[in-house]
Amino acid sequence: MSEKTCAACDYPLDENAVEVTIGGRTVEVCCEECAQKLREAEAGA
Repeated sequence: MSEKTCAACDYPLDENAVEVTIGGRTVEVCCEECAQKLREAEAGA
């Protein structure tokens, strides 16, 4: 069984995962802080 990990920091995801859409694709992150980091990275690209 493969374990899902955060798209931003590779931390193992649990039931509290946050979904964020980046570049038209929905990814899961471990917390709102990581979600914000991905949003900022997309905005700066």
